[in-house]
Amino acid sequence: MKKKSVSTKKPFITKPRTKGINPLIAEVRRLINSTRHAIANSINSFQVYTNFEIGQRIVEHEQQGEKRAAYGTALLKELSQKLTKEFGRGFSEDNLSNMRKFFLTYKDQVSQFPRRLLGNSKSSISPAIRDISASTPISEKPSRKLLLTLSWSHYILLLTIKETAERKFYEIESTNESWSVPELRRQKSSCLYERLALSRNPAGVKRLAEKGQIIKKPEDIFKEPLVLEFLGLPDKANYSESDLESSLINHLEKFLLELGKGFLFEARQKRFTFDDDHYFLDLVFYNRLLRCYVIIDLKIDKLTHQDLGQMQMYVNWFDRNIKLPEENATIGLLVCKSKKNAIIELTLPKGANIHAREYQLYLPSKELLKNKLLEWIQEEDNTQGN
Repeated sequence: MKKKSVSTKKPFITKPRTKGINPLIAEVRRLINSTRHAIANSINSFQVYTNFEIGQRIVEHEQQGEKRAAYGTALLKELSQKLTKEFGRGFSEDNLSNMRKFFLTYKDQVSQFPRRLLGNSKSSISPAIRDISASTPISEKPSRKLLLTLSWSHYILLLTIKETAERKFYEIESTNESWSVPELRRQKSSCLYERLALSRNPAGVKRLAEKGQIIKKPEDIFKEPLVLEFLGLPDKANYSESDLESSLINHLEKFLLELGKGFLFEARQKRFTFDDDHYFLDLVFYNRLLRCYVIIDLKIDKLTHQDLGQMQMYVNWFDRNIKLPEENATIGLLVCKSKKNAIIELTLPKGANIHAREYQLYLPSKELLKNKLLEWIQEEDNTQGN
């Protein structure tokens, strides 16, 4: 009698879906979003470099003619008409003029790109554009500081900044912090560069232009004055500290950007009790770059020595009761309408981790801050010379 053969093949068993289709949807969503982001960045890069190349060709063409100044009238007008007729929008006289200015402003930066040729070496596409082709592996691309990484709209705004050091600072910060065009416009209008420069020595001002804002100590973060124009509070209206605090909370995202890098919001009106008395901290933040708490007290009038003494008590309590051993010492920040540095120096001991910054409810005068910065640098130079 034949024995029935027993199959050793394991039957195919379909495992039940334990999490449904959600993980697949999430994975596909990430893939689509990352691909779209890469495509958008690639298109943006080609647009920027194409505009750079158009500017280069305009300059080269005008330099071959007898009248170099002709580019301002006849040349750009004729070029604009022909390009617009063939390619549509984007080639107005103003935009072509910006492309020319763009090339003249950034030609030294772009000329440092390595010349890796893709495809036919006789191609009319310039090496600068070929260098950013998507077919070039990321690991082979040039250093980020040599890339034109922002959008054309960013560069149009940056071209309005005449001083090279200031323009480089905003370019670096826009790239590092992923500023949108409106945010770049707001930071420029609020004179961020001048406000940060005034809190640094001449070497620090130079580093701002070369590396942007580097955070190593509390003084590197805080700017003066703090500009709170986004609150919509009339400068001369009667408002309380509670009104100011509520407005800051209602515009928390903008306030965090104004405070600076690395701030995380934790609490408002945080209560603590000492000797049966209750005290309230207006605002509590944590800074992940400095790895410490930053507690803020709001003053709508002139800063007094009593305010400084109270903040010292707040900082001491936070250090002894909230701060973890591995975290750095708590920073106290008094945001006030006006202050006198002499009062601060006489009241606080040397090395106190307490800072005071004035605020204003309107955009500052750029010329006023510039003159103040020039005077300060001159004083520093004279002091070092003596």
